[in-house]
Amino acid sequence: MQDAQIPVGVLLVHKLSSLPLPKEILKQYWGHDSFRPLQEEIIAQVMDGKDVLALLPTGGGKSICFQIPALAKDGLCLVISPLIALMKDQVENLKKRNIMALSIHSAMTYFEVKQTLQNAAFGPYKFLYVSPERLETNLFKEYLPAFNLNLIAVDEAHCISQWGYDFRPPYLRIANIRHEFPTVPVLALTASATPVVQEDICDKLNFEEQNIFRQSFEKTNLSFSVFKAESKFNKLLEILQKVPGTAIVYCRNRKRTKEFANLLRLNNISADYYHAGLVQNERSHKQEDWIENRTRVIVSTNAFGMGIDKADVKVVVHLDIPDNLENYYQEAGRAGRDGKRAFAVLLYTQLDLDDLKKLPGQKFPAVSEIKKVYTALLNHLQVPVGGGEGLYYDFNLNDFVLNFKLDIFLVINAIKALEQEGILTFNEQIFIPAKVAFTCAKEELQAFEKSHPHLENIIKYLLRSYEGIFDNEVSINEKLIARLTTLSAEELAGQLKQLKAFGIIDYQPQKETPQIFLLQNRASADHLTFHHEAYLKRKQQYQLRIDAMEKYILLERDCRSQYIGKYYGDTTMKKCGSCDVCLQQKSLQLSTEEFGTISNKILEIVNSATEVEHLLKQLNGIKKDKVWKVLDYLQEERKVIVNGKGLLEPGSGKT
Repeated sequence: MQDAQIPVGVLLVHKLSSLPLPKEILKQYWGHDSFRPLQEEIIAQVMDGKDVLALLPTGGGKSICFQIPALAKDGLCLVISPLIALMKDQVENLKKRNIMALSIHSAMTYFEVKQTLQNAAFGPYKFLYVSPERLETNLFKEYLPAFNLNLIAVDEAHCISQWGYDFRPPYLRIANIRHEFPTVPVLALTASATPVVQEDICDKLNFEEQNIFRQSFEKTNLSFSVFKAESKFNKLLEILQKVPGTAIVYCRNRKRTKEFANLLRLNNISADYYHAGLVQNERSHKQEDWIENRTRVIVSTNAFGMGIDKADVKVVVHLDIPDNLENYYQEAGRAGRDGKRAFAVLLYTQLDLDDLKKLPGQKFPAVSEIKKVYTALLNHLQVPVGGGEGLYYDFNLNDFVLNFKLDIFLVINAIKALEQEGILTFNEQIFIPAKVAFTCAKEELQAFEKSHPHLENIIKYLLRSYEGIFDNEVSINEKLIARLTTLSAEELAGQLKQLKAFGIIDYQPQKETPQIFLLQNRASADHLTFHHEAYLKRKQQYQLRIDAMEKYILLERDCRSQYIGKYYGDTTMKKCGSCDVCLQQKSLQLSTEEFGTISNKILEIVNSATEVEHLLKQLNGIKKDKVWKVLDYLQEERKVIVNGKGLLEPGSGKT
């Protein structure tokens, strides 16, 4: 159950007839005098009751855009977010500012969820954070009409689009809430959505009209570079020795995170590794050491970084090629959030590029193969046909692959496809606390305590510490109980198991192992519903993202920052001047005389529509890099333009 003393600030927001202005709220709770770019405009639109899609880069202050208007209006803001870690982090940050906020997540019992919903419906709370899956539960639907909603905020809104890189089916059903609250505005937020996905978000959330605010993707302090490196470790070492300060190193393989961290330590660089396969306590400890600068470099899979607000990261290095620019830009953007000079580096080999091109065929296996994996998976979990819906199952991926002699990549991608079809979910980073409920009558319990005095202490502790435990299932903190009862963790677990064996309690030990959660009862493979057409279209969109990533790596003339901006539909960005491509262009020294000679020759040749190849042939005696440099300048000055057919022709600029 989540509760807190009602802060004076929130009571004022509720009681004053004239509600505070956004800038006053910003100053009162965050201590800032002014907003970041676009925040004020987005807030004004929301305050005016309009639906908004806000496309703000990582670290661009998305949360403020819904937190301020929610505080400026009477009522509750419903925040829909897919990540428990982000929810908890935001709720804790709001509480630190004396703002009353709640969250509901999978680690809570039915009793705790119900109490939280009651608090949200009838208490002075301003924010309720939930996952999109939670919206579909009967208990949530029961309390929904009682909410005095002032705003619906949809975080990570790109998840709603089948054509995006991280589609999640439950997001499609968020729009159903709008039938209950037709006048409540929706603010959709994302750091990564291409123009196609932006349009799809507005459509799927039933916007009355497209209303998109997009902050510039320009990061003037962040230098992007790509290096072809046969020895990635040597190049990584060189980078870390040249660039002092905190670093994140991303690689795809869990085993390699540990190997690279060990190699860095052998070279006197403070480093540790991180991935989703570590237990919760170990992940938290490693993360804390890095945040507090006790560890300089964290080598991680992409499980690291979400919700971590560390401003002084100096360099982010990718040792493997991400399969889309959205993920790459988000991860690279964790460097330089303090506005100081920082670096984002991607290392690759030719083999990496070859593997990248094979991904569409691997990531989207044949539907017949997916159905085989589905049948094997549910046999492995011992789920009968017609059963399993709403249940969690412990799932060890490696054991499953070995037992059924399956290709691990086929299994991973088949499970992903089953997730996107809304059939099941797979969570590697789940933490479900231990749960206890008494199952005997009070008279029975008294008699049991007399005959089993060695268990009396733990029984009394449970009854004293957990309200409602006799009538409802309650989450318990085994570590805390062990400390307060002076039992070891093993002794405590043993006593709880004894009480369960005697029929006194129902006890479910905490889960930190990966979990499969079934969203539907098991169907036979022949009757498994699969939407082929949508699946193939997702594959086509994935191919386009792979093509864009390959093109980014192989850029020779185009500014990397400018290329990323165009990918997101931001055509206003200028060349950064600091990426490896721009620096290479700067290194081509041209005298004024040489520049003028090349410029005049280009303008002579391009006196009508001309192919680029023809121009280069005519200037065969001049280095291509120099020709491109002058041609880029002439295009910027509009002296030469590229027409709709891709041909060069004279422009309208002054000559």
